[in-house]
Amino acid sequence: MDQIVNKNLLKVTCASSDDAIAVLNPATDEILTYIPSVPTAEINGLIEKSKQAQLLWQERTAAERCAILRKWYDLVIENSDDLARIMTLEQGKPLAEAKGEVLYGASFIQWFAEEGKRTYGETIPTPASGKRLMTIKQPVGVAAAITPWNFPIAMITRKAAPALAAGCSFIVKPANQTPLSAYAMAELAYEAGLPKDLLIVLNNHSSVAVGDIFCQNDDIKKLSFTGSTQVGSHLIKQCADTIKRTSMELGGNAPFIVFEDADIEEAVKGAIASKFRNAGQTCVCANRFYVQNAVYDEFVEKLAKAVAELKVGNGLEAGVNIGPLIDMKAKNSVMGYINEAVEQGAKIISGGRSLEGLFVEPTILADVTQEMEIVQTELFGPIAPVIRFENDVELVEKANDTIYGLASYFYTGNLHRAFNIAEKLEYGMVGINEGIISNEVAPFGGVKQSGFGREGAKQGIDEYLNVKYLCFGGF
Repeated sequence: MDQIVNKNLLKVTCASSDDAIAVLNPATDEILTYIPSVPTAEINGLIEKSKQAQLLWQERTAAERCAILRKWYDLVIENSDDLARIMTLEQGKPLAEAKGEVLYGASFIQWFAEEGKRTYGETIPTPASGKRLMTIKQPVGVAAAITPWNFPIAMITRKAAPALAAGCSFIVKPANQTPLSAYAMAELAYEAGLPKDLLIVLNNHSSVAVGDIFCQNDDIKKLSFTGSTQVGSHLIKQCADTIKRTSMELGGNAPFIVFEDADIEEAVKGAIASKFRNAGQTCVCANRFYVQNAVYDEFVEKLAKAVAELKVGNGLEAGVNIGPLIDMKAKNSVMGYINEAVEQGAKIISGGRSLEGLFVEPTILADVTQEMEIVQTELFGPIAPVIRFENDVELVEKANDTIYGLASYFYTGNLHRAFNIAEKLEYGMVGINEGIISNEVAPFGGVKQSGFGREGAKQGIDEYLNVKYLCFGGF
């Protein structure tokens, strides 16, 4: 490991012990290193340190805080190659994708380094001549986050950057499968001048135990979570006892829609980018494909041709487009969905095979129907089930037939249809003739059981600020 990446970024690694957490390379199943498991009994002490650091941090000017964030951004860009390699080693995604995520994650630090200086209050026209009214915005206090393994840098910076810019301290529990990216990012933040108690990364063998403490400790004023709807629902219930602010980015089941008036070549490109990025292990990736009858066969044929050109393998190898799934549980789940769909009448057009290790061929399934389990489930793997539809009314009904409402996509050449469908889709984000929609300047988040709250954009920093109303009398 030390010969592959800059070891100054991974100072947290430790020797193997009974309490250590092994970090594996999913492409090879080799142990990369070990990290310490913070004893559960010590977590409340870390929260107290974070609280004391936050009280000092909020007294610094927004310009001072944001100058440190800007230095952090510069260091991330400077070390982007090493950060990408670390990510590929522990998460498996192709190196080019990992580099893209590093830049994407860095963009949130850069954005909130500016946005933190614009958390404006307002003056309010008074209803009484002897009063003056205004509002100010103040940090909520200690913010905590639990982040997933699929985007181990971006899912942290999208939360940490606005929290720190707002004047909060930040504690993150990254996934045990991919902690090294989090620790490396923290080291760069410290190098930029951020006090260590302001940004704390902790891991424990039990994510449940950490979540319980985050929810129950009254000093944590905000909890942000990215993960499954089931776990998010549990965390919300736990946070109710302390009336804690929460934001939840939960499960997705994104429809990808191709109308008969679409540019099919562009739709295929968008489908590849949306569906097969990160081996389909993306909450906003296309999960089910609806294609209008008139162009169904053409789209499936061209998609199959494009998928056949994707190379599966170790993300460190040149030309690889699809890396391994994160673990054997994920692989078994993906293969189970494929096999079940075939038993129910779906036809494998491309792929469908389990490969050695944690690899699965990118798969296209035709003749899929709305009633199949594969349509109702978040797949989190490289499977593209394709469903026929006749008209817009039928399409909207099918696309909205899910408990989820995170992302959606459609391709059309008709401007009237574009606005009409975009307004009727019950999703927090809609990509129109575009397969990749996430960026730092637009609000990211869902509706229905995909959660609430927004990350990125000007709305992202408001999640970490309280609005205080001031009423001055005696004028």
